[in-house]
Amino acid sequence: MNSLIKTAFLASTLITGSAFSASGNVDFLNTGKANPNLPFSQIVKAGNTLYMSGQIGINPATGKLATGGFEGETKQTLKNIKRTLELHNYSMSNVVKCTVMLTDINDFKAFNAIYTQYFSAPYPARSAFAVKALALDSLVEVECIGAV
Repeated sequence: MNSLIKTAFLASTLITGSAFSASGNVDFLNTGKANPNLPFSQIVKAGNTLYMSGQIGINPATGKLATGGFEGETKQTLKNIKRTLELHNYSMSNVVKCTVMLTDINDFKAFNAIYTQYFSAPYPARSAFAVKALALDSLVEVECIGAV
């Protein structure tokens, strides 16, 4: 299974123009704070590229979605990204691309207002789109790619 995962990442990075050595320069980064029952890694480092799993607005203290509706969830989502990066000795400045999923595209303007509190110019590349639903009935999910 491990070789299958490495092969998938190799194919993915070759398609996207990133590369890492064939010697298997892939690290699966997880902390003890990650839920061991979830079937994904917090970050996968392939060469000089960081692939972060999507984050939603789960409050780590309660294990539940943050209060405050869309704004509360968005702030918590971005805090979770920052926290995860920092737990692995990286920062928001390592992020080069974000993919944003919103259950209501009308929240796009509100998302931008909060996003600019966590990222500064020059901003990472970004795409955003509306989705029908997200895990745990979250209103927003953000997935990031970083460079080191």
